[in-house]
Amino acid sequence: MLAAAAACICLATASCTDGYEDFNRNPNGVTKDETQRDAYAMRSAMLNLEGWIIPTDVNACQFTELLLGGSYGGYIADSNSGFNGKNFGQYCPENGWSRVMFNDIIPKMFIYSNEVANATDEPVPNAVAKVLKVMGIQRVTDCYGPIPYSKVGVNGEITAKYDTQEEVYTLMFQQLDEAINTLTENRTADFSSLADRIYGGKVEKWIKLANSLKLRMAMRISKANPTLAQQKAEEAINHEVGVMTSNDDNAMLTVVATNPFYVVMYEYNGGDSRVSADITSYMNGYKDPRRAAMFTEVSYSDVTGGYSGLRTGITIPDAATAHAYSNYAVAKDTKVLLMNAAEVSFLRAEAALKGWNAGATAKELYEQGVKLSFDQWGVSGADNYLADNASTPEGYKDPAGLNSYSGATSNITIAWEDGDNEKSLERIITQKWLANFPLGQEAWAEYRRTGYPKLMPVVVNNSGGTVNSARGARRLAYPQEERLNNLANYNDAVQMLGGADNMGTDVWWAK
Repeated sequence: MLAAAAACICLATASCTDGYEDFNRNPNGVTKDETQRDAYAMRSAMLNLEGWIIPTDVNACQFTELLLGGSYGGYIADSNSGFNGKNFGQYCPENGWSRVMFNDIIPKMFIYSNEVANATDEPVPNAVAKVLKVMGIQRVTDCYGPIPYSKVGVNGEITAKYDTQEEVYTLMFQQLDEAINTLTENRTADFSSLADRIYGGKVEKWIKLANSLKLRMAMRISKANPTLAQQKAEEAINHEVGVMTSNDDNAMLTVVATNPFYVVMYEYNGGDSRVSADITSYMNGYKDPRRAAMFTEVSYSDVTGGYSGLRTGITIPDAATAHAYSNYAVAKDTKVLLMNAAEVSFLRAEAALKGWNAGATAKELYEQGVKLSFDQWGVSGADNYLADNASTPEGYKDPAGLNSYSGATSNITIAWEDGDNEKSLERIITQKWLANFPLGQEAWAEYRRTGYPKLMPVVVNNSGGTVNSARGARRLAYPQEERLNNLANYNDAVQMLGGADNMGTDVWWAK
């Protein structure tokens, strides 16, 4: 994606969205001539669909997963001073930034899933395409609330009527259940590994991912509709194939070109992002041995080693200062994480905490989640870590002396304690947050749902009073294009939202 990289050099002074549509063809794609050979039409459509969940397109990934989800989820901070006054972290994103989840992801999910259907009648690839479509659409509705879904055209035209977020979730559950049933009926019918860069065509792995996604969705709506949430969670956990239980089940996308996080954090202008001070402060306080696998050390001449992220929502300093903070230890060929078994264990732990049938106790599942995460990162010491009943997140001392935070974000410890469900919930969500790095969208959604992990407030709030600094951004405003091209449906959507179309209004499941 040399064109995309060249386009994003402008980010030091201008938005990457200038001419963005010219560059957002997925690098997993193939040429038109190639699609005529050996079932390439289905394979190319499936690969493109896989590549738009966490986008492998660098620009789309930057806008959705780093600048947006990473900032709001406590994982990633902006390190390009050219973003000051127009970024997510300061609650003042340009329309060109906040429209990407809506204007690009929704059409891609429809276009490529329909291309799979047009290319083959085989039930397994079409069921897999349904799972991927739901996975992508959930990320979009969780950003905005009501979105066009049931009425979107087959070619992804989004000038359509909106569904309420509750209706979107109802339809997603229905589609996911259909896919799970089809895949279970064909559980031994593996498909071409050439059409699948996540599981190499292994159907049982897709069943586990589909059930795990169903569990994630169930926990997401557990306050808004606890009855349905319990039903769907228990169906997923107790399905005959079940959910992810091993790191061999992790949904990891093999990249064709370069991992998009690497490009953004190392190649764009010397790195447009750095690791957030929120996650390094928690892990420093916990003396977490995963730090060495996840982050680079700070590079200030007067600081001897250690891990220190850049604080989110500040006046971004100059490049020489900003680039000295810890970075994500990602390589060019690092696989892109979509979902892991550790997250699933923590989801089950929360379900068990609610008294649902999760197959084990909350304590057992919590500790299993931590051990799975340590194993995923290739780090030892999980047993000693889990026995620590004293360490808490540390305060943030900015190595540049600019944006230190003297307050304590949390006093939650690591070792499991029975008897206080709210502390247990904070413990589960905090460790799930650490295990889910770098899935910023997921971190932001769970923060809005639960209030955990507790994060540092922004220093610069340019929302004009619409966003409470203590609670953070609750959603994205709809793209300006919706008011221009889809006004009647847009007005209906605002009524469905039940509040102003700004970043301070809660989505349905967060109310």
